[in-house]
Amino acid sequence: MKIKQAEFTMSAVQPKQYPADALPEIALAGRSNVGKSSLINKLINRKNLARTSSKPGKTQTINFYRINEDLYFADMPGYGFAKVSKAVRASWGRMTEKYLTSRETLRGVIQVIDLRHPPTKDDKQMYDWLKHFGIPTIVVATKQDKIAKGKRAKHLKQVRDGLNIHGEDPLVAFSSETGEGKEELWSAILRFLEKEPAS
Repeated sequence: MKIKQAEFTMSAVQPKQYPADALPEIALAGRSNVGKSSLINKLINRKNLARTSSKPGKTQTINFYRINEDLYFADMPGYGFAKVSKAVRASWGRMTEKYLTSRETLRGVIQVIDLRHPPTKDDKQMYDWLKHFGIPTIVVATKQDKIAKGKRAKHLKQVRDGLNIHGEDPLVAFSSETGEGKEELWSAILRFLEKEPAS
């Protein structure tokens, strides 16, 4: 995918604030601080378009990025972060669920997992929830540059088995540092764009 244009367009907390131009959307979900913003930046060849933060839980809205006038990335609030109040977590959950189950332009979700560790309880719940609603999912196991090449297959199996990944869902090993997995991930995204809306 050749990136000619990429821009942050809006932050939203309710449907009336979502983009209105009907471009297909790919949502990104993952634990707080798993590296969603870094992944977006690497995919679109920008260093700081998606703001990265060392403070987990900073993304409290759905952030939309328009790519090439072809699609949006919708960056969801991170899940599994304990240091925000239960009320805030509940509001994030309602916002996320409403978007993922009712957004007509949604084509699929990129669920970002840390390849270094087994999937967490929150990771498993998120994947199971996506499958319950029949939402096409790409599982991206990031930070693969932190693992010796000889051990990566073992860690990928750990992710696949831990989530019980369905056969049709791609599992892509990725590094936001080196760009490994970038072409494979774009190929999977482009296949999703050819599908009918997920919701």
